[in-house]
Amino acid sequence: MKAAEFNYQRARSIQEVIELLDQYGDNAKLMAGGQSLLPSLNMRLSNPEILIDLQSVTELKGISQVGQVIKIGAMTTHTEIENSALIQEHLPILSEAVPHIAHRAIRNLGTWGGSCVYGDPAAEWPACAVALNGVMVLQGPKGERRVLAKDFFLDLYTTALETNEILVATEFDVSKTTRKHYFEELSRRHGDYAVTGIVAQVIIDQDVIVDSRIVYFSVASTPAMASGVQALIKGKNIHSIATPEIIAQATQLVRSEIATLADLTNTAQMKTHLVGVLLERALKHIANSSRR
Repeated sequence: MKAAEFNYQRARSIQEVIELLDQYGDNAKLMAGGQSLLPSLNMRLSNPEILIDLQSVTELKGISQVGQVIKIGAMTTHTEIENSALIQEHLPILSEAVPHIAHRAIRNLGTWGGSCVYGDPAAEWPACAVALNGVMVLQGPKGERRVLAKDFFLDLYTTALETNEILVATEFDVSKTTRKHYFEELSRRHGDYAVTGIVAQVIIDQDVIVDSRIVYFSVASTPAMASGVQALIKGKNIHSIATPEIIAQATQLVRSEIATLADLTNTAQMKTHLVGVLLERALKHIANSSRR
């Protein structure tokens, strides 16, 4: 099947993109890397009147640091994130996540912003953005606004982005340097969508956990935060979270608080089991890494 007929515009600036979105509204589609959009066009799941190509909007590209904030432009590719020295130093969990995203050809073209705006609950970047307490920088006719990543992903393939807005970048505060993290996803084959995945980060002060974010992907309609487990481990010594008592409490708690959904090949019961398995691995890894 081939895509239905549509107009095409290669935008040169953010302002031009916003003007086109304001003109065409829901009849416009933005193309970033095109790795999700193009198949949907060819299957006629999407039939826009106009396709707005973002490849020439240089304002949306690149990774930068201003003070204690790292900014990832919406048009930054997965491979660029993987290879970035700034990311490796300040947000290494993102570098570790990249090899799990599909295959190299997809990673070379697919973008941070395209993945986030698509809002696929099985994707790595939305969960990472929430776990790292990212701030989504949006721009529209009324100017710029910022939305916390945890409030950006509203439902299945649904975000807080309005019709005439674009995601410009995501910002991460990296001022707290004593961090431990863990990333893992389980899939049938490398490159497949995750059956279940976890992104965990804890912030410690003199071996005491002062904050944490434990977020799952591919288990619900949006990234799912284990708020109860975060409360359980807050204030505890980092080494204690790997004890059998804490592991038992945490896995029981997370299996009760995360409402998992079945997919085409995996039951909700299986995913509920796996959220506990991944949590145990994460807590043990974080506790052990703090001894190095």
